[in-house]
Amino acid sequence: MKTTGIVRRIDDLGRVVIPKEIRRKMRIKNGGLLEIYTDNEGQIIFRKYSPIKDLSQLAMEYAEALYKTCGISIIVADRDIAVACAGVPGKDILEHKISSEIDGLIDTRKPYVWKKGDRKIFVLGKTDKYLAKVVMPMLSESDIIGAVIAVETENLNEPSEIDVKLVQTVAAFLCKQLDINL
Repeated sequence: MKTTGIVRRIDDLGRVVIPKEIRRKMRIKNGGLLEIYTDNEGQIIFRKYSPIKDLSQLAMEYAEALYKTCGISIIVADRDIAVACAGVPGKDILEHKISSEIDGLIDTRKPYVWKKGDRKIFVLGKTDKYLAKVVMPMLSESDIIGAVIAVETENLNEPSEIDVKLVQTVAAFLCKQLDINL
């Protein structure tokens, strides 16, 4: 664990302010959810909560089904990292940060569909290998929890209406599972 050297006082209501620098670095937004852990040594640990991460195995199965039946490469991401994928090597994708452009598209809460002539949007912040064809934000109880992203590695082609509907269906199904499990 790394120390920051920052000390904060607990207020009368038991609240602690997480410094802006840490929130920015960790990409914690206002209204974001944090999990609280304790250990046997008296430490309190805050970690960003990702409801979609709880469904990563199910998301992986749906992504694989979509890839095997329709040939659509899929990445499922929470607000920060890729949590499931199919049709692309997992070692290149899983647990890697999404790009700020994808984060911005997710923030709009609207589907994004790449059209010929649009600029290309890279999915991951660390590589320019994977390009977004469709970005379908996932909402649960009006909170943005992530996105299902159809990707290509080269020769980006416009997705068909069916491709878009299939990605939308996977996103809707995962959101429904979250609502059931919450």
